[in-house]
Amino acid sequence: MKDTFKHKGLRQQLVAVLKNKGITNTAVLAAIGKIPRHLFMDSSFLDHAYQDKAFPIAANQTISQPYTVAFQTELMQVKRGDKVLEIGTGSGYQTAVLCELGAKVYSIERQQELFKITSRFLPKLGYRAKSLIFGDGYKGMKDEAPFKSIIVTAGAPFVPNPLLAQLEIGGRLVIPVGENVQTMTLFVRTGQKDFEKTEFGEFRFVPLLEDKN
Repeated sequence: MKDTFKHKGLRQQLVAVLKNKGITNTAVLAAIGKIPRHLFMDSSFLDHAYQDKAFPIAANQTISQPYTVAFQTELMQVKRGDKVLEIGTGSGYQTAVLCELGAKVYSIERQQELFKITSRFLPKLGYRAKSLIFGDGYKGMKDEAPFKSIIVTAGAPFVPNPLLAQLEIGGRLVIPVGENVQTMTLFVRTGQKDFEKTEFGEFRFVPLLEDKN
């Protein structure tokens, strides 16, 4: 669990790359500059931890590309104290970014192997989600709704209605929608049944699967 000066230097280089790619939110950039991403990865990939790339983790999943993490987080417009829902805990890296921003994070992971690893690992780094559960992300977390923002970290073939329903008025859902290639999509809840939809280019994600595994 070492975080060396070399790692810190590599993180600052990564932050510079993200700025060049158009990320402007200073709190998001600071979080990425602070969180030791190499600790979230398999030791065989440690040398690649601060490249702007996705890498494999357990259960045939991936740790998202830092640019994707930053882009989605920026779209959420997280403020300290916001209650946010994350669909797809994965390695916990995105969870850590949200915690670093001061959000109250509720997170769901459907892969039991990943859930076990991440729920033990995150507290060791000092990142404590309000709730980290093993479950079906398509259903969201109705008992804890409404949420200020919801982030989906896997490609969804369609937008799950429960997630839209669990947004507060003015809340934001950031979700990659599509089968093989996904379009990053933002829904802002403007009324009881009204949503504004904006699309932002193509991304590639592992698929969001129903039920749990």
